[in-house]
Amino acid sequence: MNRSKDSYDTRGESICYPDLLLLSDEGLMQEVCAGNSDAFAVVFKRYHRLVHTVALRILRDAAEAEDVTQTVFLEIFRNAVQFDSRRGILKVWLLQYAYGRSMNRRNYLSVRHAYDDTEFSSIDEAETFWAPTRLLVQEANQLSCEAMTCLSASQRETIEMFFFEGLTYREIATRTGNSYANVRHHYYRGIEQMRAFFEVLTFKRIKSKQK
Repeated sequence: MNRSKDSYDTRGESICYPDLLLLSDEGLMQEVCAGNSDAFAVVFKRYHRLVHTVALRILRDAAEAEDVTQTVFLEIFRNAVQFDSRRGILKVWLLQYAYGRSMNRRNYLSVRHAYDDTEFSSIDEAETFWAPTRLLVQEANQLSCEAMTCLSASQRETIEMFFFEGLTYREIATRTGNSYANVRHHYYRGIEQMRAFFEVLTFKRIKSKQK
């Protein structure tokens, strides 16, 4: 990843922490690649909750989720040069890591009987629906954007806050001024519509391959 010219201040020095807070995700990752540890601290601050929420929903254990979160950010730090903004946004890249590492850990614990069948069956279907590791980053971005256009404004807002900001239903209700019941309704209706979108897309791909 090439470092952009605006990654330096007028004196040619690394950007300081207050200014890093104003950078885009792409700018932050350029700073991380250049060895600016403060930039990585900002990435962690910006997305720690998102990664932890994904891990917690899959693992259902706070300590395990925190361990996975630390592992994810350690890998992001080590592999920062692999991030390419032309292929997708940082959020999706982080979600790939979070989902993949969380599922690996859950499978590891399952083999050692840390979970029982009841606990596994209680995993939210959102984890099955939102599996970014199944797609290339670029394709995941494109298809997700297309699917989101099928939603109402309320559904889209709710799903974005849930997945990309890691907010709970109650937190979304507080921020939007909607009731808890309405937030749940917007979420599940939105998920149903996005699932229908992907099912139609899959059907079209199958039919296309059969020709």
